[in-house]
Amino acid sequence: MASDSGLGILSWELITNEYLGVSIDPAPVRYPLALITASALLLSPGCGSPDRAPVVGIAALADSSQEPINVYAATGPDGLSDVVKEFPDRVYVPNSGDNAVDVIDPHTFTIVDHFRVGLQPQHVVPSYDLKTLWVVNDLDDSLTRIDPATGRKLGTVKVEDPYNMYYTPDGRFAIIVAERLHRLDFRDAVSLKLVESVPVPCRGVDHMDFAHTGQYLIATCEFSGDLVKVDLATRTVMGTLKLSERAMPQDIRLSPDGRVFYVADMMGNGVYVIDGDRFETMAFIATGKGTHGLYPSRDAKFIYVSNRGEGTISLLDTGTRTITTKWVIPGGGSPDMGGVSTDGKVLWLSGRYHSEVYAIDTQDGHLLARIKVGKGPHGLCLYPQPGRYSLGHTGNMR
Repeated sequence: MASDSGLGILSWELITNEYLGVSIDPAPVRYPLALITASALLLSPGCGSPDRAPVVGIAALADSSQEPINVYAATGPDGLSDVVKEFPDRVYVPNSGDNAVDVIDPHTFTIVDHFRVGLQPQHVVPSYDLKTLWVVNDLDDSLTRIDPATGRKLGTVKVEDPYNMYYTPDGRFAIIVAERLHRLDFRDAVSLKLVESVPVPCRGVDHMDFAHTGQYLIATCEFSGDLVKVDLATRTVMGTLKLSERAMPQDIRLSPDGRVFYVADMMGNGVYVIDGDRFETMAFIATGKGTHGLYPSRDAKFIYVSNRGEGTISLLDTGTRTITTKWVIPGGGSPDMGGVSTDGKVLWLSGRYHSEVYAIDTQDGHLLARIKVGKGPHGLCLYPQPGRYSLGHTGNMR
């Protein structure tokens, strides 16, 4: 959710069994490679079209000889790509109210750099190829490039209304989430040249994640309480799903087994469990006031859920889909967006309304550090992070 800057602009912030005509129980399942591949080809509306090449499904990583899939298997502590291994560890904090980025050394908990960017920076986003960080400057219609090898600011690229930024699983497109303009802009992932704008029939589109097959995305629309589903092969809207009249959905994450999506609802104070293929609500899990960010642990056994309205973090067990414990930030706070250290031992979160950043020990939840930063810190990015490629946001890695 964007800052309340008073500027007058609202900017808050598998192949499915249904299609195959069969049903399964909720136990973990295997996805035979031949079935997934054949189904993907049959179900991709744009298959064979030279101007809309089908998305390559990442489900090819699973076959009948393997254990049930873990979409985060490549993001464990030993998963740093050769591309990023020599990059310095840094926490990049976009301060929406100060139009600047603070850079923190996560080992000393101190600010080591500070630089100006465009108007109302919202998130710091790793590129698909892991070589660049982008600061999305919402009200400046620009992206500021950071070189993660040095931590230094480089040039600026003009794009319209970049509230958030993602990448398609095949790496072909960057998706600029144009919240104010009610659309998703598909741009060439390298040149950032606009390829196609996709209007969405909802208000406040801001976060998204992708089916493990690579066939579709689901995005949250916070001002209308909806989710919107978009086919990636045809770049067309497949439908919307109303969560509730009061819902204000924020972050969204695919479950490790790839079977459901978790959606944080800031007004509902909990997490919806969504069957992405059927596009149906399965369950609701109460977490805490102001549910906001969702971050998988390095072993993918938990999702760290930030409850911004009460200064807590809930641990959602991804095996049982239950809350196992809740950590309280001493003295209160407003935990928002962030990420997990490479070794999995520290959870980093911005304190949106307290001008601070929290470093939290993931062993027992105690606060390691509380670091004062600029006004309105939002989508901070801890980098480098393990993974083969980035799907965007503050480090949705695969």
